[in-house]
Amino acid sequence: MTSISNRLQVILSAIQAAKRPEHAAQSVQLLAVSKAQSATAIREAYAAGQRHFGENYLQEALDKQAQLSDLAITWHFIGPIQSNKTQLIAQHFDWVHGIDRPKIAMRLNDARAKHSKPLQVCVQVNISQEPSKSGVLVADLEALVATIARLPHLQLRGLMAIPAPSQNINIQTQQFKQVRECYDNLLAKAYALDTLSMGMSDDYPIAIQQGATIVRIGSALFGARK
Repeated sequence: MTSISNRLQVILSAIQAAKRPEHAAQSVQLLAVSKAQSATAIREAYAAGQRHFGENYLQEALDKQAQLSDLAITWHFIGPIQSNKTQLIAQHFDWVHGIDRPKIAMRLNDARAKHSKPLQVCVQVNISQEPSKSGVLVADLEALVATIARLPHLQLRGLMAIPAPSQNINIQTQQFKQVRECYDNLLAKAYALDTLSMGMSDDYPIAIQQGATIVRIGSALFGARK
């Protein structure tokens, strides 16, 4: 097997091992973060069985989509979203993970082709309240969720978060737990959610223990970006 194939199998095994007994039946999807990776590397991961890929930069992603149009890839946009990029994102991606304000949600909804299935979306929560990071504050979360739920060309799937980096396992656990609590609160209010997108190469086992259903992994799969 190639190095990417080897890493993929190691990660998939670690995902299964990280599940708590109460989450044993819950599916955890690996989202391969392919920003700054070549189309060749993506093709290699695809050949090893990976189907979901996440990109941060629109033009880079569009170039790779053109090169890989023969593959049945599910493309996720996971970077910050600028207003002037919403039309192309809505047209060329299956998922968007970073909606953080009503304006972006409405522009994506309006730009989604009416004959296409709804764009699958997550709301990004700034759980650590970092001024430099995208995401809606917890106090404003439900209002944004309610707005998205009314838009016909978006399908709200759940929440996404990038907690502040920490080497302290207790802090990591607490931050992921807070995201899960936000998710559970929305479920209790009858929002039909099924996705918690949280956890990356350095902390995904802890995120899974706290209920993550999608983990976004780049360097652990592809190696360090060049």
